[in-house]
Amino acid sequence: MTPHRGYLATKNTAQIEWGPAFAALDGVARFLLREIEMDQTTLANSVSVSGVGLHTGAEVNLTLRPAPENTGYIFVRTDLDKFEIPASVEYISHCSYATTLVRRGVVLSTCEHLLSALRGSGVDNCFIELDNIEVPILDGSSEDWVELIERAGIAEQDAPRHYLRVKQRVEIEQGDRRMSIEPSDRFEIDCTIDFPHPFINQQKFRFVAENGSYGREIASARTFGFTHEIEMLRKANLALGGSLDNAIVLTDEGMLNETPLRVPDEFVRHKILDIIGDVALVGMPVIGRITAHKSGHAVHAALMSKLLKTPTAWEIV
Repeated sequence: MTPHRGYLATKNTAQIEWGPAFAALDGVARFLLREIEMDQTTLANSVSVSGVGLHTGAEVNLTLRPAPENTGYIFVRTDLDKFEIPASVEYISHCSYATTLVRRGVVLSTCEHLLSALRGSGVDNCFIELDNIEVPILDGSSEDWVELIERAGIAEQDAPRHYLRVKQRVEIEQGDRRMSIEPSDRFEIDCTIDFPHPFINQQKFRFVAENGSYGREIASARTFGFTHEIEMLRKANLALGGSLDNAIVLTDEGMLNETPLRVPDEFVRHKILDIIGDVALVGMPVIGRITAHKSGHAVHAALMSKLLKTPTAWEIV
């Protein structure tokens, strides 16, 4: 298997003197430095959290558990006799204001923030047990998920990690929304969003997945919405669990939240967080460059589906 050059990489870890600085690290930080070994990973321990669903408003208890090699991410509905829904493009149902999976009529909603955190933290295999229809929104970002993963710890497994490497450009266009993926020697995203709001207007951000960049640059960016959408969403039984504790709520000229933005371009960073979570549905890390312009969950899903249906455009390495 060809090593992924986007990581600090050599298979021969015996040649590396990590020293006291490495010994002082723990959790995800230590793992990211050791990812050079290129083995699959899972959680070292189980970890649990409770919260509400952003759209259903329903209380939900969720536990992340270690999973064997080559499992990927599997949602387990403990309220439905432990019915399993693999986190896969195959089971995407609809993607209006969140990514929803459906298998044999069983629904799992708003999975993108958790999947983003798992992929961004370098976890390959995980059982995700929950007792309701929707993953809890927590603070609207992936920061709490990353902290849970750090608390659980990351364990290396006895199987090589495989990647989906993009070999040729694939693109999708839906009106003024565009998204493409093309060959690269690492996973990177160039993202542009454009909203007629004084806090946003046009924002751009380039993300490269390396050396803990997900935790530093992306994980803390919260989801956002507009006051003029709230009535429409709630008439559609959406955003029932939304609040200023789990979303940035924008008015015509400002925002309702009293706490400031975490970074000025928090909005485009959150879009990248969503992209990473939706791309995780291909089932393994991706080596390729994504360019997104005014994209959304439906565009992300359409691009991943088109990519997988174009066998000459990718290979597993």
